[in-house]
This record gives sequence, structure tokens and C-alpha cells, in this order.
Amino acid sequence: MDHTEATERLLDAAESLFYTHGVSAVGMDAIRTESGVSLKRLYQCFASKDELVEAYLLRRDKRWRASLESYVTAQGNDPLAVFDWLHDWFSEPGFRGCAFINSFGELGNASSGVAAAIRLHKDEVRRYLRELSPNGDRIFVAVEGATVLAAITGDPGEALVAKDLVFAAQGS
Repeated sequence: MDHTEATERLLDAAESLFYTHGVSAVGMDAIRTESGVSLKRLYQCFASKDELVEAYLLRRDKRWRASLESYVTAQGNDPLAVFDWLHDWFSEPGFRGCAFINSFGELGNASSGVAAAIRLHKDEVRRYLRELSPNGDRIFVAVEGATVLAAITGDPGEALVAKDLVFAAQGS
């Protein structure tokens, strides 16, 4: 198995395990077992757990934002389509909230690289929403709140509540 394949397998395993169980609860041995990558190769790809967590978050960020942007573009760049996309995401089996908020809640600023990856994600989402709408900051806060509430309550309808709030605020 070459370096690229090993890296992808490790990131796939990390994403599945970290998102399901939390970063702190998952050890490197569990990542090794889930990925089928030897421990020696794991540490050749990622020198530390912090490096693996950072890489997992950066990869998730790119995929998450690309999915959101693709959906909104297909809806004619309507900013309120963000909430329809959120509703679909919240409805997915295994939805456990925002991986970035969850990771920050567990790790805080303990790892500068992980904290930077989390801030990058939030900054890029906010930037995109600002480009999409003059109400981008309002939409950003509504997205964050809806995501947290959907994770806590298990109710995908939190996205529609947030959409209604943003829509009502735009009308005022």
C-alpha cells in the first residue's frame, strides 16, 4: 500500500470514528485497526494524533463547503437554500452536529493546528455566506445555531426554524 492510499484510508477511518465517538475517545490503535494500515505506516503518514485530527478536519471542510456551495448554486444562489441543504444534512443517519464545534468542544486550543483548522472552516463558511448575501452574518449565526440545536434535539426541522427567522428578519 502506497503513502497516498494509506493516507486516504487513515482519513476515512478517522472521519468515521472521530465523528461518531469523538476525538478524545478514539485512539490511534482504533484508527489503525479500522483503516487496515500498519502502525508504522500510520506514523509515517501522520506523526501525531493532532496531525491526523487537523488533516481530517481540513478534508471535511473542503468536502462540506463544496457540497453546500454546489447545492446553493443549483438553487440559483438563493441564500435561503442554505437552510434546505442543512435540513437534508441534519436528516442524514448518524448526524452528530458540526465536527468542528464538536472537536473544539473537546480540544479547545490545546492543539494550535487543530484550532486553526476549525477557525479556517468557520471563517470560510462566513466568507461564503457574506458573498452570497448582504445578510451573510445573520445567516451564519442562524446556521451555527440550527446545527447545534439539531444535534441536541435530533430534529432536522431546526434548519427550517432558522430559515423562517432569517426570512422574517430580511423582511423587516
